[in-house]
Amino acid sequence: MFGPSLNRREPRIQWVMWSAVLGLMLIGTAFIFSATGDSDAAANLPWWRYRASGHVMASCAGIAVVSGLCLVEYGRLARWALVAYWASIMLLVCVFFFGASRNGAKRWLDLGPVQFQPSEFAKLAFLFALANFLSRPADELRLPGNFLKALGMALLPFGIILKEPDLGSALVFMPATLVMMFVAGVPRAMLGKFIGGGALLAVLVLVDVLFAPPGWKFVKLEGYQSRRLQVYFGLDFAPRGATPEQARQARMLQRDTAMNVDQALISIGSGGIVGKGWREGTQHSLGFLPRLGAHNDFIFSVIAEEKGFLGSMTVLALYGVVLFIGIRTAGQARDRLGRILATGVVTLLSTHIFVNIGMNIRLVPVTGIPLPLLSAGGTSVLCSLVAIGILQNIHLYRRHH
Repeated sequence: MFGPSLNRREPRIQWVMWSAVLGLMLIGTAFIFSATGDSDAAANLPWWRYRASGHVMASCAGIAVVSGLCLVEYGRLARWALVAYWASIMLLVCVFFFGASRNGAKRWLDLGPVQFQPSEFAKLAFLFALANFLSRPADELRLPGNFLKALGMALLPFGIILKEPDLGSALVFMPATLVMMFVAGVPRAMLGKFIGGGALLAVLVLVDVLFAPPGWKFVKLEGYQSRRLQVYFGLDFAPRGATPEQARQARMLQRDTAMNVDQALISIGSGGIVGKGWREGTQHSLGFLPRLGAHNDFIFSVIAEEKGFLGSMTVLALYGVVLFIGIRTAGQARDRLGRILATGVVTLLSTHIFVNIGMNIRLVPVTGIPLPLLSAGGTSVLCSLVAIGILQNIHLYRRHH
């Protein structure tokens, strides 16, 4: 689709992609400040401890890391893929013993002035390790043993992250795995069986979680996870035969559980075409959007309220530029490793974008998954930039043999 002649006319640095990335980082900084500036100032924090300042520092650190990585050809980096993969597994295990708890989940390692989320690093290490494994000759990928090994590489971090619990971060491993396997040339019959088995398992889990009596449940989800699924599918929290008082309490819990996504929809709808104006949003400033999530999981709602439909479409257009250039990079890659790795990066980013925005508009259930380059969170911003830097690396060395 993208021939060598196009390669010769392109500059070594993908300026269009990085312009879109810069636009997203600036938008993220502006609206994180809008969502948190007053509360940070009210807490008498110095400016460098503002969440928006942290976003800028993480972005600068990410650009520095990307600059260093681009000095080394991605094929040489892939030689260390298994080392990085097992290091990420060790960090994920360390979370259970030394992790810092937030909102009932252990997902972070406390490094003093900053907290690091190993699951974000694990996604990148996994992409490199799986791409390196799948870049072997296509004949070897037809062997069931190799298919199971590749699947095991995905299921190990998936299971550990799910145990933290962090369902959203765990689920993003599956789309990346399937798309990378498809691009690598894994037989469609194997992929079809896996997809069919996964779909059947998902249906059984949903039936168990949503409809099985409490004493008969085999799948043990956290209470808030079950309630989010019940809200998404519109199920009544009040059990059959409940007393009026029990029904009242159940519906109050249902209303509280649904409040975040309901308020996110109100935020998006109230923005209209051009929005209320920067820092003029009322949903987050009055506390209707969760104060712990407005600058993170629900940052898209803040943007939509303050900049309206035009602001939302600007964000989607910038993401579209990054993803299109990522797909083009995969098409221009010089070898199977580059093509599979670029495809994995694009799939990872697009899954984050789809799930986060879908959560804001009630297209998918609420999950704690950040919006790349826009949500607050130093580890997420840093790793998102490194992922995009991998695309730059593949483009930079596309003619080297």
